[in-house]
Amino acid sequence: MRFYFNDAALLCALGHQRSEILGALQRGDRSGLVASDEFTPGRPLYLGRVGAELPELPDAWAAYRCRNNRLLLAAARQLENTLFEMTARYGADRIGVVLGTSTSGVRNSELALQALAETGAIPAGFHYKQQQMGAGADFLAGYLGLGGPRYTVSTACSSSGKAILSARRLLDLDLCDAVLVGGADSLCGLTVNGFAALESVSKGLCRPFGAGRDGINLGEAAALFVMSRVPGPVALLGAAATSDAHHFSAPDPVGVAVAAAMRQALEQARLDTAQVDYVNLHGTATPLNDAMESRAVHEVFGGRVPVGSSKGMTGHTLGTAAALELGFCWLLLTDANPAGALIPNVNDADDDPALPRLNWVRPGQTLGRPVGVCQSNSFAFGGSNVSIVVARA
Repeated sequence: MRFYFNDAALLCALGHQRSEILGALQRGDRSGLVASDEFTPGRPLYLGRVGAELPELPDAWAAYRCRNNRLLLAAARQLENTLFEMTARYGADRIGVVLGTSTSGVRNSELALQALAETGAIPAGFHYKQQQMGAGADFLAGYLGLGGPRYTVSTACSSSGKAILSARRLLDLDLCDAVLVGGADSLCGLTVNGFAALESVSKGLCRPFGAGRDGINLGEAAALFVMSRVPGPVALLGAAATSDAHHFSAPDPVGVAVAAAMRQALEQARLDTAQVDYVNLHGTATPLNDAMESRAVHEVFGGRVPVGSSKGMTGHTLGTAAALELGFCWLLLTDANPAGALIPNVNDADDDPALPRLNWVRPGQTLGRPVGVCQSNSFAFGGSNVSIVVARA
């Protein structure tokens, strides 16, 4: 059975409209990464913040008011027409909501605890639901009147990729006829300072697969899809998950499980590597991840397929990264990209000569024809790996 992504909505440091984001990706635009010490006073770090003005949640949903849910609401509003059509076709009870996140609204808890320390009282508007991992799915399902299964997956930086596998399962088991799937993560002190404590953040702009790379830039984003069996512009051909079980925060340096995820996704898609036009790499710009991933990709694909990491333009959006970067692939595969533009690997540095030689996409590079097949990788702490294959339908 084949499943389709009928519509997509994306917000990230590159913009909040699909055409705007596609243009920025084609240019290799890094202007969305801006130095800020909001979360690290006296130590500015480059962050990828969503610059769009976000809608406020209505008073009836005040308990869910947080930046994460505002990002989700902004994305969901872009999909209202498609969701209306699906609801009219199947009924609200046959439409599910599955999201991925790693932070939810924990920033609200940070601010509430700060206020408690300074004033002795928690702000009246604070509610624990704002930081619950399941808050986004609960809010969107309720706000949109969707009655199917609703839940959130939180597996760190593979969260929204796992959500897509879960949505496919709901459709395959005939528990839903359509699923609103994706994720959101917003910037907060917990993650920024946490990665800083791990010495995983870059001192400047991140350099995926670049010589002298020294860590990530963190970002925020929302990415949502309407997924169903109804033929749409992009088809989900294969999606696989594996686990390293190697280390809490470091990848297996050999990348055996990562290579297995890529191969399994291709086997499900019934494709060989020569049929893939572009691979979006996880590419965090940390020394260990990029070394591991480049080895695994070279083992599976050799040096032929065009590859690159988009995180040099958006930052690492954590639990949303898988859905956001699959959304970038969605843009490449649609009629909005007739010349077959690809996403460049932007790192403002020489490629690391110690890594296996891959076919890095450069700014302005195109296929000269529509893109047919993309594959996208996402990895997480604890060795949680996802690889997804999508195709122009």
